[in-house]
Amino acid sequence: MTATGTERDDGTPFEEWDRPRQPWQLSGACRGARERRVLLEMTTRALFPTVLVFSLYLLLVGHYAPGGGFSAGLVAGLAFVLRFIAGGSTDVSTAVRVRPPVVLGTGLTIALVTALAPLVVGAPVLSTAKLAAHLPLLGEVELQTSVFLDVGVYLLIIGAVLDLLRSLGAGIERDMRDAGERR
Repeated sequence: MTATGTERDDGTPFEEWDRPRQPWQLSGACRGARERRVLLEMTTRALFPTVLVFSLYLLLVGHYAPGGGFSAGLVAGLAFVLRFIAGGSTDVSTAVRVRPPVVLGTGLTIALVTALAPLVVGAPVLSTAKLAAHLPLLGEVELQTSVFLDVGVYLLIIGAVLDLLRSLGAGIERDMRDAGERR
């Protein structure tokens, strides 16, 4: 490092350190090479699917352990926020092909139907039952009907986070573009 601390020994300015040097380092649909942070993008590519799998784990064990639809939805939402920070709104829109209001509405519909379904059999609203089935490879499998409510809440939270990223994120990107900062 030089005395000013803004260049490496080979004379490369500080701003150039994490820019891709070769064309193969650029992803297919990404922002310009000047606006990328390779370390953040590569870390996000590794963490994104891992965090989504962890959120599914929280969703499925929520009835018997800490977790459930709300906390699992927040964890999945944080994965999408991380992807937005790393790649912008275009990166999130390539990860999710369904529009956020559709995800939000689907989650609300599933939660509402699950909550009201016990009325059909004369049980109180939000009553749960245990379903059991024998699967060839897994043997006897039991499932609480409250899992369906958790799935609805999970989709509802993910849809809300994606909708916020779509609306607020687009405004932030537009303001930055108008100010000449980037994009």
